[in-house]
Amino acid sequence: MPTFENISEFQLDAFREMGTIGAGNGATALSQMMNRKIGMTVPSIKVLPFSQVPDVVGGPERLVAGVFTTVEGPAPCNMLFMFPIESAMFLVGTLTNRIYKDQIDDIGKSALAELVNIVTGAYLNSLASFTNLKFMPSVPALAIDMAGAILNTVLAQIGIAGDNALLMETVFTEIEENVTGHFFLLPESGSLEKIMEAIGVIG
Repeated sequence: MPTFENISEFQLDAFREMGTIGAGNGATALSQMMNRKIGMTVPSIKVLPFSQVPDVVGGPERLVAGVFTTVEGPAPCNMLFMFPIESAMFLVGTLTNRIYKDQIDDIGKSALAELVNIVTGAYLNSLASFTNLKFMPSVPALAIDMAGAILNTVLAQIGIAGDNALLMETVFTEIEENVTGHFFLLPESGSLEKIMEAIGVIG
């Protein structure tokens, strides 16, 4: 059974291409929502152990905004999008034309959840087009907490195949300053095998 731990470079390239297409579609949707041009790129895609996930955003005690989405279908999986809190405040400020310095209010949280909903939807649509599988995402759940606490909560709720996650670094561009978010794909047991079979890169 494939796991992210033994994924090949060829298989990783397939995810990289899906991520690039998803980022392009997500940028188009965000630009339409905001009535201004927004860019999205995926400069880095890699596999890393769950234990290293908090380190990507500055360590387990780093305050972050995390948005978690469960995905049902023939290859169920889970998606976690995390931003350092400063990046999240800047991004929602850009979305809402407001200034956030200390905390994100309900309007900002709603805007951030909607943004991540659009981006994860774009990634899922790209994955669906590559695999011809159907994916049905849940309503995203937003939490603002330490990175380690968010990851522990997520892992306590879901069953995971292996001990690794796929990270797609996602950079939002063509705004006042680039903002980097970290998108993690966490497959449930058996799902990675089904995805690999569907895109013809298993083995």
